[in-house]
Amino acid sequence: MGLNVSAAQKASRLDSTAENAQAFQVDNIGLMVDQTTILKDVTLSFPKGELVALVGHNGSGKSSLLKILARQQPATSGIARYAGQELSTFEDRAFARSVAYLAQDIGTGADMTVRELVSCGRYPWHGALGRFTDLDRAKVDEALALTHIEAFSNRMVGTLSGGERQRAWIALLVAQDSQCLLLDEPTAALDIAHQMEVLSLVRKLSHEKGLSVIIVLHDINMAARFCDRIHALKGGQVVASGSPHQLVQRDTLRQIYGIDMDIVPHPGLSVPLAYVC
Repeated sequence: MGLNVSAAQKASRLDSTAENAQAFQVDNIGLMVDQTTILKDVTLSFPKGELVALVGHNGSGKSSLLKILARQQPATSGIARYAGQELSTFEDRAFARSVAYLAQDIGTGADMTVRELVSCGRYPWHGALGRFTDLDRAKVDEALALTHIEAFSNRMVGTLSGGERQRAWIALLVAQDSQCLLLDEPTAALDIAHQMEVLSLVRKLSHEKGLSVIIVLHDINMAARFCDRIHALKGGQVVASGSPHQLVQRDTLRQIYGIDMDIVPHPGLSVPLAYVC
């Protein structure tokens, strides 16, 4: 006798499948700080395995949203989920094993060697008093290799260039063996060559290791070149969301940035380039 599946059961299964396809999902997220609205009714999806950029002008709420996703800042209203589970219900170590966060201002680690810094990524797996195992060492070695900083492993972090230092911190996240990376302006204060180097590395890690990555960026052209999807915020609200080709349009860019911009095709890549008129 065949099993008769109700419409409600089918809908539930479809909802579950869609939910499982998302790394993060935020619904009607709001944030108030000192009676100032930072975020308002933000609803967005961040698919698994994609490199997704958050763009917008200064003060648009990008970093605040990332902090909410990283559980560094509680939302005032709305619901944020990771892998279908509300963020507030995660145990700290379980969440840290799955999601790694790199803040914009990194003021520590200069007096450590690169290997010591990257080894800190294993903390969620063994704790402060746990023994550093062969598996931990293997994960650190893998992270150093994937980020191409093996040659710097015994250097002090404080002696590295800006790009090398960012690669060391990204290696720490890779050693954490997480499934999702949250990066807050990892290219800030880097020259163009080091920006390309860091973003190429992040894209490679996302696509080759299947990592979900959410990255805050200022440069719309860098976002279009390296990211699979772009979400744009303005005044704490979502104003545009889609693929680089969908987002890098004259009217959309004016809505995001408030200035006239023109679009040309990239001469060597199938991505659009925006410039101020």
